[in-house]
Amino acid sequence: MLIQLCLYFYCKFLWRCLKFVMRKLTGRCELQRICFSTKPGALRTMKIEASLRNSKSKLLQTAVSVHPDAIEKTIEDIMELKKINPDINPQLGISLQACLLQIVGYRNLIADVEKLRREPYDSDNPQHEEMLLKLWKFLKPNTPLESRITKQWCEIGFQGDDPKTDFRGMGLLGLYNLQYFAERDATAAQQVLSDSLHPKCSKFSKAEWEKKRMDKAIGYSFAIVGINITDLAYNLLVSGALKTHFYNIAPEAPTLPHFQQTFCYLMHEFHKFWIEEDPMDIMEFNRVREKFRKRIVKQLQNPDMALCPHFAASEGLINM
Repeated sequence: MLIQLCLYFYCKFLWRCLKFVMRKLTGRCELQRICFSTKPGALRTMKIEASLRNSKSKLLQTAVSVHPDAIEKTIEDIMELKKINPDINPQLGISLQACLLQIVGYRNLIADVEKLRREPYDSDNPQHEEMLLKLWKFLKPNTPLESRITKQWCEIGFQGDDPKTDFRGMGLLGLYNLQYFAERDATAAQQVLSDSLHPKCSKFSKAEWEKKRMDKAIGYSFAIVGINITDLAYNLLVSGALKTHFYNIAPEAPTLPHFQQTFCYLMHEFHKFWIEEDPMDIMEFNRVREKFRKRIVKQLQNPDMALCPHFAASEGLINM
């Protein structure tokens, strides 16, 4: 333990010495070197974030957690601290602002998602009930719901006659995600639901079924899997694994719709992965889910990775 501690301080000392030498040689601080040598995107933003967090300056350390409205003033203070003339280096301020918006936005997104996760479903809350009924309407537009408490809920993958008990793990976050998927990507959501109920009756062609060995495919509970995939997305967000994705697709602050779009992508991908894995029965769900999680985590280790670049959120990504 003592050796590790000594090694840590030794490396930290060497790193600061190296930064000092690099500044003398290049005439630029570390933030300038990162912005001028790294293209816009996750790699640049994560390098800026690491540089700020590891700085000995309190101003730089706290820059990653300022209020969004204070970002512009914070950048001015950083430029003054580093003795950088904004008239001579105008691009640096623009680049730093883009990075800080993403860094602070990611932190705020975690707070927003956590708030939804901690809010339990309340059947006495009209808004909660309305969202649940809309979920049914979006997934089963041609089938009226007989009553609020009914076995029909099993048709979209809930475990019993009252879905409220299934939201305990992820709170309202699970319902928000499921409704978003069913409403914003209705055709795909209805197809995934149909496949999950009757995989052998999927709209895949016969050749595709034979190629993917889907003749033996078994189904799964759509809503329960959706809540489980919400848990996966939540843990990827909180662990920081989704920084790569969000820093590449969101030109400014990632927001809740970005998170929900990512959930839609994960639902699409898990559905395909489930079919390809061809599990013997539903008892293999945890194995398949863990294998899927590892694949997504591995993809996110690529600094250029964007899980769902086809979503509208990526269209505004510009070079800063």
